[in-house]
Amino acid sequence: MQHRILPSVIAVALACAGSSAMAAKPAKAVAKPAPVAQAAADFELAHNLGPVGEEQLQAVVDRFNKETGGNLKLTRLEKGEKPAGLNLVRRYDMTEVLTQPKNFVPLHEMMAKAGQPLKLTDLSADLKSGVVDGKGRLVALPLVYSTPVLFYNKNAFRKAKLDPEQPPKTWFEMQGVLDKLQDAGYACPYTSSWPVWVHIDNVSAVSGVPAVNEKGVLTFNGLPQVKHIAMMATWTKANYFKLFGRRNEASAKFHDGECAMITTDSREHIDFRDAKGVELGVAPMPYHDDVYGGRQSSLADGASLWAGAGKSAAEYKQAAKFVSFLLSPEMQVELVRVYGGLPLTTAARSAARSKLLQDGDKTLEVAYASMKGRGTSHVPHVADADPVRIIANEELEAVWADKKPAKAALDTAVTRGNAVLAAKAVLKKAQPF
Repeated sequence: MQHRILPSVIAVALACAGSSAMAAKPAKAVAKPAPVAQAAADFELAHNLGPVGEEQLQAVVDRFNKETGGNLKLTRLEKGEKPAGLNLVRRYDMTEVLTQPKNFVPLHEMMAKAGQPLKLTDLSADLKSGVVDGKGRLVALPLVYSTPVLFYNKNAFRKAKLDPEQPPKTWFEMQGVLDKLQDAGYACPYTSSWPVWVHIDNVSAVSGVPAVNEKGVLTFNGLPQVKHIAMMATWTKANYFKLFGRRNEASAKFHDGECAMITTDSREHIDFRDAKGVELGVAPMPYHDDVYGGRQSSLADGASLWAGAGKSAAEYKQAAKFVSFLLSPEMQVELVRVYGGLPLTTAARSAARSKLLQDGDKTLEVAYASMKGRGTSHVPHVADADPVRIIANEELEAVWADKKPAKAALDTAVTRGNAVLAAKAVLKKAQPF
């Protein structure tokens, strides 16, 4: 860096060179220290990922700091605490955002104030659920979104003398597949992670009867949903279907080869790539072919990046810089490779699709075909509202345990859930602003 030479020092030097008298009595010049470049402001990215997710996120942060001179630090996103400058909020933690809107600022507003307006005219329509306001502006970044798909073990299909390239398309067809898998020795022919997200939100959407109406009222106790949950109850009794938890506990059972099929988030193809003994197959989540209108689109949801309120201009400038970094085509492809989420832009989608297809991975193709360009939803998802999701899980588990019939359980879940929503109206919103 070139240092600016002070005018007084120049004057003294010239005077000394041209006057012997002044040389005898030189003027004393006090050198001022050169200006020091200021380091980037510290800012934090809060998260509540597990050890593997944290390690992956740290790699992204390290790259950002190295390439941009940033000073981003990871911290834990603790329930009830004020949010950090940036916050990675997963689907099952959205209640904190919805009930505390004053703790956050819209992403588009933060970016504009930092002098880095968002340019996302080609943002996929599938990825706007819960992160776009009434004017179409981004209030958060849909960083790792996905949609439910059916993963299956092709080796298990071969063992059961099933065509590994012909996964079941409908739930009716799937029952015959599960019977053959069981006969082939699989004690767990089928399982599912995220039961409320998959079997209430998405089964409802794919059947064309949304789980929540336009007014934010729960409506997932209609005939298609009751028939589906009743079918799952019979599969549980027949040991075709096994549930291992309310989140992604079942994914480990598929990864280890214990279960032959699983419905879960499309992003998990990244986690299943190294599964021993599993040759990964992927297909759209099955649908009920007796529902009027045929198969409709599945939904997209996942982890999104939210800006915390009350931070300094310097912090927001660094936060905006990080958002722009994440949106670069190179980083978009990298995020798909590392996390398996759906690419945000057309260019990133094209690049990621090319790379994955080279590796024989068709998950992105299947996920986008499943959403049909309509993966977004202007109403909240049942899985996003923590107290409502807990109620739905309780009632579903009563069905799986043969303690309640499907109709009674779903009626109770809707009644209890709507009572919660009536008391906490903010949970009826898809996003807080």
